[in-house]
Amino acid sequence: MTSRLTLHLSSPLASSQWLADHLGADGLVVLDATVLPAASHDNTPVWRSGEDDFLVAGHIPGAFFADLLADFSDPQGEHGFTKPSSAQFERATSSLGIDNSTAVVVYDTAFGQWASRIWWLFRAFGHDNVAVLNGGLSTWKAESRPLESGHVAPRHATFTAHPRPELWVDKHDVELIVSGETTAALVCGTSPREFSGESGPRARRGHIPHSINVPANQLIERTTNTFVDTQTLRSTFAPALEKNRVVTYCGSGIAAAVDALALTLLGESDVAIYDGSLNEWVSDANAPLATTK
Repeated sequence: MTSRLTLHLSSPLASSQWLADHLGADGLVVLDATVLPAASHDNTPVWRSGEDDFLVAGHIPGAFFADLLADFSDPQGEHGFTKPSSAQFERATSSLGIDNSTAVVVYDTAFGQWASRIWWLFRAFGHDNVAVLNGGLSTWKAESRPLESGHVAPRHATFTAHPRPELWVDKHDVELIVSGETTAALVCGTSPREFSGESGPRARRGHIPHSINVPANQLIERTTNTFVDTQTLRSTFAPALEKNRVVTYCGSGIAAAVDALALTLLGESDVAIYDGSLNEWVSDANAPLATTK
């Protein structure tokens, strides 16, 4: 039996050229992690799977669809997009033809927040050979690279998770940071208006005290949909880089993954995501919120 060639991803970001050069290689799996907004009667965020668009509108050749809503989030979670259990992650990953030697490149049709969440999940379950496609599908299309439609069945695979609990924090951990009992920087990835408390979908608005605001979409070049340069990232995160540990959060732990990816690009190794994020925090009437409006 011939062993598969192992590709090694040297960065959390993969360029479209790198992917084009390696597309179809044995040992590489490409995932589309797109989640799309849906209409709601009360303007609260509602999401739907991007799988139908993946199948009909087109995707990178050979890619599989990673359903963040159904397969890569805990269906019993109190808040949307709660991280899955190890067993659920193993099932979801194995069903996509991924084992512990597979190189994984993830993309989406937005600015990378969904792909970044899947990227973080892989790392949190012990798999580092994973990257987000810089620029996502929009860059791939802009460069007139090939697309295909329809479904392709993945090969059989078995993935074994090796959880890294240090990549997550819970509400109690954040409370200790707010009280000063634990030293860490808090980075909020929501929009400036949501951070300030001027707007937002939750009944209680604002941000966790002592946070800095780094909106996830401001880390992306609007013209290319790729990440801004390292110097800009370092300047943007400067206040947080003064601390040894950084905790990112947002509304539901999605945009927080973009901030976490950017910090990883800067070489920060002690980064964690508050999985419950503001959805959990504001549900506690006694949890403090700060505003700047």
